Amino acid sequence: MKTISAILRAKPGAEETLRAALLDVAAHVAANEPDTVGFFISQDDGDPARFTTYERFTDQAAMDRHNGSEAVARFFRVAQPILDGEVILVTADEIACR
Repeated sequence: MKTISAILRAKPGAEETLRAALLDVAAHVAANEPDTVGFFISQDDGDPARFTTYERFTDQAAMDRHNGSEAVARFFRVAQPILDGEVILVTADEIACR
């Protein structure tokens, strides 16, 4: 299993726009990506500008298809101007799951 963890921060006032863009990707994943076996989005309780995602893929090819999708490209077109700093991104091999 391949995973991606990401931490994103919206500029002040852009929280809802970033939230909507992330939810758009989630809807695409649910409808079109059977090999993306988990796509989780969280919004920080204490800092509503900070979002995290945790994404699970059956293999590298599934992750590549997701990252190359129009939904992800559309997300970055929306998100790029409203991100406050760089996205913190960790790509990993899952070693345990419950």
